[in-house]
Amino acid sequence: MTQTTGAVLADEPDPPPPVRRGRVLPVAIWTVVAGFALWAVVRLFGLEAGYPFIQLISFTPYLAALALPVPLVALVLRRWPAAAVATLTVAALAAAVLPRGFAAGDPLPAGPTLRVLTANMMVGAADPARLVALVRTERVDLLALQEYTPQAERALDAAGLAGLLPHRSAHPIPGVGGSALYSRLPLHDDGVRMNPYEFGQARATVPVPGAAPVAVESVHVTAPASTSPDLGSKVTEAWTRALAAEPPATVDGQVHLLLGDFNATLDHAALRRLIGTGYRDAADVTGQGLSMTWPYDRLFPRVALDHVLADRRVGVRRVAVYPVPGSDHRAVLAELVFPPR
Repeated sequence: MTQTTGAVLADEPDPPPPVRRGRVLPVAIWTVVAGFALWAVVRLFGLEAGYPFIQLISFTPYLAALALPVPLVALVLRRWPAAAVATLTVAALAAAVLPRGFAAGDPLPAGPTLRVLTANMMVGAADPARLVALVRTERVDLLALQEYTPQAERALDAAGLAGLLPHRSAHPIPGVGGSALYSRLPLHDDGVRMNPYEFGQARATVPVPGAAPVAVESVHVTAPASTSPDLGSKVTEAWTRALAAEPPATVDGQVHLLLGDFNATLDHAALRRLIGTGYRDAADVTGQGLSMTWPYDRLFPRVALDHVLADRRVGVRRVAVYPVPGSDHRAVLAELVFPPR
């Protein structure tokens, strides 16, 4: 007789099924590809709306760069459908971004040249000596300033700006709302237009010798910035209204010139709609459209918020950007050629 010893072992639970690694990889690849593809669709069709999507679409050039290796990775892993979608996505993002780095090569009109400079003074803190030096060395004819305070006006006068650009449409306000236009040529002060949240825009008409008078605004569109989702929705709505209220180009009427801080990039549909009325972005025309202008007071992915827009009759010979100590924006210089009268 056989005798057994010891306790009877209890039934043990079945071991968990093995992780199906074959499913993890395709899910991960498609998640990445779908994310980039969704971004491309939103950018191409102007579908960004509300907070925080209006802010995020500013970073499209960086997303386009990050998307570049995705098709190659999908090909190496033999994920053919994912590779095809990724390739189309990269092509779409490249079509949206790359043209900014290439000059249009358009012939210039035969009329007079006007050198314009725009600078956001960061609540009047920008170095007045640096701004005056730029005006002098670049032989600036027209200067647009944003966040122009009473203190900044006094500092610029003390630095000698009035001797270089004696005519002005100056509307200093404490805080971010002040705005100004300084001109070497006589100008007609057309007052100031206020955007939501008291972002001011100085306006003037400048008679350019040899060309028709030019309507100019120192643009400062309401900033779509907030750390609060509730307030963020309100300011992005105000930003949309402010861009829609900018004067459209009149390609067969008076020449219009908008220069300043648009708080928008060429990836924003609202700015593209404004340009579509008949403007051209000077930096884009000259292949400088990827020259970032903000923020330069801290480490952050930088974007191009400052622009010079002129209607399609105006040629662009040169664009350059310059740092200004004390400001978080870089100044933008454009050399414009106007059609003769």
